[in-house]
This record gives sequence, C-alpha cells and structure tokens, in this order.
Amino acid sequence: MHYHLSGLIPATFTPLNTDGSLNLGLIEPMVDFLISQKLTGLYVCGSTGEGVSLSTAERKTVAAAFVKATRGRVPVILQVGHTSLVEAQELAAHAQEIGADAISAVPPFYFKPATLEANVRCMAQIAGAAPDLPFYYYHIPQMTGVQVDVASLLAAGGRVIPNLVGAKYSIHDVYNVQAAAELENGRFNLLFGSDEMLLSGLAAGAQGAVGTTYNFAAPVFNRIVSAFAANDIATAQRHQGQMVAMIRLVASYGGVPAFKAVMKFLGFDCGPVRLPLQSLTPQKEEELKADLTRLGFFQWIA
Repeated sequence: MHYHLSGLIPATFTPLNTDGSLNLGLIEPMVDFLISQKLTGLYVCGSTGEGVSLSTAERKTVAAAFVKATRGRVPVILQVGHTSLVEAQELAAHAQEIGADAISAVPPFYFKPATLEANVRCMAQIAGAAPDLPFYYYHIPQMTGVQVDVASLLAAGGRVIPNLVGAKYSIHDVYNVQAAAELENGRFNLLFGSDEMLLSGLAAGAQGAVGTTYNFAAPVFNRIVSAFAANDIATAQRHQGQMVAMIRLVASYGGVPAFKAVMKFLGFDCGPVRLPLQSLTPQKEEELKADLTRLGFFQWIA
C-alpha cells in the first residue's frame, strides 16, 4: 500500500467540559477553524489529544466526532495505540468502520516490546485489525520508553505489514529521519513531529509534519514551509526562530496543559486536562497570555 500525506497536520486537542467529560460540541467549530488555517489533515487522540488518558469508549466517540465534523475535507488519522493490543485492535477496527483515512499507533508502553521483532509483531496485530487503512508507526520514545531505529522497523515491518505506509517521528534526532525517508527509494511517508525543529525535519526529507502548535500557529509554520520550498532559507530560519521562542515560552508553563490554554486565547476553550496532567490556574493563564503578547505571538499569527 502506498499513501502520502504532506503539509502541516495538527495533533488535535480533545475538548473537555469543566467536569472532565467530553465536550463534543466544540469539535466541529474547531475543525472548521483548523481547515481554514490551510492545514492538511487532523491527527486525533495522540499525545496532544490525551488519547491514552481517555477510555476506549471515549476514544471511539471522539474519533467519530472528528470524522463527522471533517466531512472528508482533509484526511483524519486516528491514533489507536494502547497498552493492551486487544483494545488497540478494537480502536483500529472502529476507525475503519467510521471512515477514518488512516491509523497510527504507539507501541505498548508498560510491558514494552524488547526487540525489533516483537515491536513489528505488535504493529502487525494492530494494523491487521484495519487492513484497508494506511498505518503509521508513532515513534515517541521520550513518552513510551520504546527505543527503536525507525528505518529498521519500517524495513522489517514493510515485509509483513501490507498497510504500513510510514511513521510519525516525534523526536529531535533528524539524521534517522533522513535514513527512514530515503529507505527503499522513498517508499515510506515520514511525518515529522517536532514543531520546534520543523525546518530541520524538512531539510532531512520529512514529507509532512504533525504537531501540537499547528493548532494555533499555522500561519507562521506555513510561512516556514513556503520559504523552504522557495529555497529562501533565511526567511524560513527567521520564522522558525519565532516558533522556537514561542514553544520555549509555552513549554515553560508545562507542556500540554499550557498548549491547551493557548487555544482558549484564540476562542476555543478546550477545557481542563485529565489527571495526571494538571491544568493551569487562571492566574498562570493570564501570565502566559501576557508573556505571549510581549513576545509578539498574536501579531505573528494575525
């Protein structure tokens, strides 16, 4: 199977009500906004969407809501990885049933696959539950603890997983992105997952990118992509520098909870985060907004 995604794909937030329940009503306006920002797909229930903190039933509900709201305008990729392969297979089969465009999965991350061969077997079980959908391995070892050479995994997996089409590569190690992207004459679709290094990922051969900050900073990131395509590296570096400053600032307030708060500043209150993550206090939100204003962020995205 050959499948190719390109451009910028936001890893979507899962909107929650103040009591922690799903806020499905916000999904359609949020999707409309993301598509209006010239984003080229949606990556649902990944790290940004707190997929691993949702129940399987909730993940199915969120997935179906995003697919319905998108109405085929851009591809929807559903992250179906789980500590239980049985649950992951159920999520994968459901993704195929509801008309998702592709699936992606982290490897099991409590009892971890100790060898490349074990990891490939895990991925084969998940991908096999949705044989009609393109499958992307989700490489995020800083969260899963699963270290693997992605080029080797794609080479081995490509022989036994018919629908393996590529990987979402969310680590700062770009030289292995190039190895994976060039594998077998560019057979696999590499989606780079480190927003703060987008320009480096593009230079290393990533064909597209999936990231948290594309939700609220797409105009600047699209300038990076356009400048890189035009071989205007100085302009691309300047805009990447702005995004490095923004990401360093927001990350200093605490990762996903802080990034979720930025959506609120744009008019999309995605609510709290699920424990063990902790939401920003109202005071911290105000401080973050003031810091972003001083940085010039809201002018950059205007």
